[in-house]
Amino acid sequence: MIRNLFAAALLAALAAGLLTAAIQHFRVTPLILHAETFEGEGGHSHGEVVAEHSHDEAVAATEADEVEEWAPQDGFERTAYTTLATVLAAAGFALLIGAVSMFANIPITFANGFLWGIAGFLSFSLAPAYGLAPELPGMPAAEVFPRQIWWAGTALATGAACLLLARTRAGWAFAVAAALVVAPHIIGAPVAPDEPSAVPAHLATEFAAVTLGTSLVFWLVLGTLFGKLNDVFARRAAAIPAGAPA
Repeated sequence: MIRNLFAAALLAALAAGLLTAAIQHFRVTPLILHAETFEGEGGHSHGEVVAEHSHDEAVAATEADEVEEWAPQDGFERTAYTTLATVLAAAGFALLIGAVSMFANIPITFANGFLWGIAGFLSFSLAPAYGLAPELPGMPAAEVFPRQIWWAGTALATGAACLLLARTRAGWAFAVAAALVVAPHIIGAPVAPDEPSAVPAHLATEFAAVTLGTSLVFWLVLGTLFGKLNDVFARRAAAIPAGAPA
């Protein structure tokens, strides 16, 4: 059973990851590239720009021999690395929900795969985005570590709420689930510094909407396909006579 679950998770992750990477290439990446053109354009007076320019020249002169930080080139290389990262992330999420499925004794099937996808989207995308909206390059943001802690806590709390409601429909379960969902937002996400951003508001809004829409597609495909493959592998395993090699 574990082998079938593992295979279903990886195949579903491959399909969901490739589809998501394609959507990102045509819808998300262009927005990021557009936002990168605004980096360094806002928030400084003319005197500050001159001072920073002089400072940058001095730093560049003293660090001329240092190796520049590597980054993939725009075009095929950037697309290839983004696709690989997306597929690997999909595999990680698929194996995670597979482990949760075994722990909670709630099999992922074609009948409930859609619900698993919705739970994943709520836990890992929508709930964290309510406090930490997807950000474009050049937008002010809080420090990385506090954001990571809050994101992980929010995803864990929301996921626990979904799992609790999947196990029981008792009145107390709804109250506890509601408390788990609301608690991270009462605590509050780390606040970005009050700095001007050169990124237009409409671009940031479009990026957040497209990112969440892409994430929804990812989770629905991952959950539904994962459940379908689980059913297929389970039927094949049931058809094999006892004692026969798999």
